[in-house]
Amino acid sequence: MEDYADVIIHAARLGEIPVLEALIAKEVDVNAKDAKGFTPLIIAAYNNQYEAVKLLLKSGADIDAQDNGGNTALMGVAFKGYPDIAQLLIENGASLDLQHGNGGTALMFAAMFGRNDLVKILLDAGARKDLMDARGLTVIDLARQQNNTAGVELLEN
Repeated sequence: MEDYADVIIHAARLGEIPVLEALIAKEVDVNAKDAKGFTPLIIAAYNNQYEAVKLLLKSGADIDAQDNGGNTALMGVAFKGYPDIAQLLIENGASLDLQHGNGGTALMFAAMFGRNDLVKILLDAGARKDLMDARGLTVIDLARQQNNTAGVELLEN
């Protein structure tokens, strides 16, 4: 059902639960990718569609699928600042320490963009602080570069 890839991704973006349910019932691939490598789960998470994320996970979506840049759903919510979806992804087994094409992690995104509630959630879940990005910078280095003093305090304790 390749023809429905764009439809399921669009429905995920908008959180159209009845449409998603109908597509899933038709066995449309919940891991379909668009030209940028975005899956319905990545798109739903990035667009703060909690119920769509929940439905896609229940329907077998690959929680750690990566887009063409190596970004995951968890990285997207760490960047955008959606703690409820981050918690849902973590509770469903999202890998905390996957690195995208430049070595960034969900924790790095959260710290760089001042999403300190997510920094705490990720640290409490066991995200590693010692990983380095492609430039050799750790999450603490990145938080300092962005003058995220509250984030640095969380990371140092």
